[in-house]
Amino acid sequence: MALSALYELPAPAKLNLFLHVVGRRADGYHLLQSLFVLIDWCDTLHVECRTDGRLLRHDLSSTLPDDDLCLRAARALQTASGTGLGADINIDKRVPWGAGLGGGSSDAATTLLALNRLWALHWPRARLLELGLSLGADVPFFINGSNAFVEGIGERITPVAVAPSCFAVVKPAAALPTAQIFAHPALKRDTQPVIVVGSFANAKLLNDWNAGRFEFGGNDLQPCAQELCPEVMAVAQWLQVHHGNSRMTGSGSAVFANLGSAVQPMATWPPQPLAAGWVGRLCRSLPEHPLRGWAA
Repeated sequence: MALSALYELPAPAKLNLFLHVVGRRADGYHLLQSLFVLIDWCDTLHVECRTDGRLLRHDLSSTLPDDDLCLRAARALQTASGTGLGADINIDKRVPWGAGLGGGSSDAATTLLALNRLWALHWPRARLLELGLSLGADVPFFINGSNAFVEGIGERITPVAVAPSCFAVVKPAAALPTAQIFAHPALKRDTQPVIVVGSFANAKLLNDWNAGRFEFGGNDLQPCAQELCPEVMAVAQWLQVHHGNSRMTGSGSAVFANLGSAVQPMATWPPQPLAAGWVGRLCRSLPEHPLRGWAA
């Protein structure tokens, strides 16, 4: 029997445990290396099939832009597949935008995985990955569904097993546009690339992380982000004081602290009230995307 709807679909956020800019292509795209980890801060999507070919999005909480990334993803899949079906895409938005948590990209990936099943397209993961990359650098990571070492412009993905961890994640009121950071004249664009010898599990950065050390690398975008948005520095300092470490994730304004694998009772966090406009929560890493099994 054909499916008519899919409900309660998670779109998890991610953290960049480090993010290095290692070069720049002739076309202006920056070359990155990063360790991506899925966390349990999620948006929720409900997708219903339409027979009239229309693609409509319905906002259940925060209001999104008229033509957001999940609508563009649905349109791209509809065009590439030639299907005459459409969809109502309902989004309960919980992951803050402009935070560097990949919320929009994750919504797009969940949309592609859902419509691939709802429209009975049966596209393999490799084909969805190719389409995802045309939408944004982070989309392939979420479609792939594993914690991963990501290189290039997001197209080179090496799954890795990252030790479970708990994170305090805080986003200030301000959001940061990605283009503004990458255009900053002071951005460091020549960090020495990580060379992986043998299996990635033997690389120093992963060994350090899984041993509970938070010393490797950093986020090359953070100095420019802090200059553009002093609130990023304020959040980083707040986390440093309360948790002993802090690092910005992605190209947004959210900052996280690694709390290790110990269980942190929710009643003990935050240790003091967050500043006005700040949003934060304790998150746990996920071993894989909850919908990873939806594409072969």
